[in-house]
Amino acid sequence: MAGMRVFYEDWQMECCGRPFAVGDEVAWPLVAAEPGERRERYYGAEAWVENHGDRTRPATGRVRAIELVRQEYLVHTDQRARERIDRALDPDAGSEGPVVLPSPYRWEAVPGAYTLEAADRCPKWFEFDEPGRDPGPHRMHRTVGALVTLEPTTGDRP
Repeated sequence: MAGMRVFYEDWQMECCGRPFAVGDEVAWPLVAAEPGERRERYYGAEAWVENHGDRTRPATGRVRAIELVRQEYLVHTDQRARERIDRALDPDAGSEGPVVLPSPYRWEAVPGAYTLEAADRCPKWFEFDEPGRDPGPHRMHRTVGALVTLEPTTGDRP
C-alpha cells in the first residue's frame, strides 16, 4: 500500500505529542487537508495531525520517512515593545512581580521558501533562529514541523 504524507505541526508536538522515529507504528488523529491548503499550509501533505480534536478514531500506520520542514520568515521588530521588555527585565527597575508583555516580533512566512531535511527521529522541541534587536526586517528560519510518510496499517485514511 502506498504511503500518505502527513504534516505534524511543531506546536502540536511540543504541546502534547510523543516523539517518534522511522519504523515506529503510530496512532494519530488525522484531519484531511483541503486541496487548496495542501501546498501552502501543509507543505503538500494529504492530512495533518490534530491532537486537540476527536481522538476516538486515530489512523494507525508505520512511519516510513520523516522530513523536518524549515520555513523562511521575514521578521519585523517593534522597537517600543522591545524597549518595554528590556525595562521589565532590568533588575534595577524594581518590578513587583511577573510582567506579561506581547512579543515584539511579527513573523511573516515567505511563501514557498522552505527546505526539507531528512531525519531519523522527530524531536519534541523544534529549532528557530532568534530575531535580532534592530527593526529589520530580518530573514529568519524556523522548523515548523515534520512532514511524515506514513504507511497506513488499518486501511483508514482521513
